Amino acid sequence: MNKSKVVIDTNVLIAAMISKQGKAYKIFAAIGTELFDTLISTPLILEYEDVLKRLLGTKIKLSEADVDLALDFICGSGIQRQVHYLWRPYLSDPKDDMVLELAANSGGDYIITYNISDFAGSEVFGVEAIIPAEFLARLER
Repeated sequence: MNKSKVVIDTNVLIAAMISKQGKAYKIFAAIGTELFDTLISTPLILEYEDVLKRLLGTKIKLSEADVDLALDFICGSGIQRQVHYLWRPYLSDPKDDMVLELAANSGGDYIITYNISDFAGSEVFGVEAIIPAEFLARLER
């Protein structure tokens, strides 16, 4: 069976950095395993870094070095892709467009997000927006 190719939305990564108890952390912990392939791009990693570091000391109780290690882990484990074709504007938020374009240009199967409605219409590109709990449930099947 082919491994799913996923793009992890920033809100899922934030949730994983806030707590080790939830589904988001389970997905983060599975990056780089045989369960799925994580698609990344330079703009997405830069967004991760920007948002995570802005939340340090407030929502995220990690050090800047911890965030850098997490990002290094994602960069080392993910499949780097360059997006050569843009559909903007397609979604209401340009940062969501960036996530969708990465998934669509890279043959992604899923965008793992807590904001499913933000990715309405992603199915046109063969990409399903899915919440972490549902993605984990599908992995167990």
